[in-house]
Amino acid sequence: QAMEKEISAALGKGEPGEILSSAFKLKVTREDICTLHHLQWLNDEVINFYMNLLVERSKSEGYPALHAFSTFFYPKLLSGGYQAVRRWTRGVDLFKQDLILVPIHLRVHWTLLVIDVRKKTIKYFDSLGQKGDDICKTLLQYLQEESKEKRNLELPTSEWTLHSMNPWEIPQQTNVSDCGVFVCKYADSISRDKPITFTQEHMPYFRRKMVWEIIHQQLL
Repeated sequence: QAMEKEISAALGKGEPGEILSSAFKLKVTREDICTLHHLQWLNDEVINFYMNLLVERSKSEGYPALHAFSTFFYPKLLSGGYQAVRRWTRGVDLFKQDLILVPIHLRVHWTLLVIDVRKKTIKYFDSLGQKGDDICKTLLQYLQEESKEKRNLELPTSEWTLHSMNPWEIPQQTNVSDCGVFVCKYADSISRDKPITFTQEHMPYFRRKMVWEIIHQQLL
């Protein structure tokens, strides 16, 4: 009940610019949090904060080593090529991670790309069932250049598998507003090496839970 009260207060009336949570060099305002309100579209701030919470959790015992790129990474890579993002991994060896998450914003739709370094797979998760084969190829090319630049090693691309998840392989949204929540919850399951078992029906609950998690900077 106390949690519900807190969640309702965060989603309630107040100064839009009021900062309700700040960590990871990110700030989440009341206006940002309100994108988690019923059927609103999630914004970059909420998605990036949540990805950072997943990375934080992965530092605990028993979780796969995780790196998450910001939502601004993919557009930057597309517009400026490898040179535009080569500094984004300063202090991070991508090839020592188990999993790399790349949240992607396609104008009016959120999707997720997941690089599994252990299995040498790049998978594309879209809650509307659209294909992302070109996006997978772009990220494989990025990994090639990153490997050359940071390790002076050729990446044996023929050993890598690229796959756009089919609509029957992962839960799909049945409205036009929940793609961002789907992306966060795909990432949540994947970052625990757990199967993805939720459905559209869980979305209202996930939205409220995410409000609490972001305010408290801790995953339930």
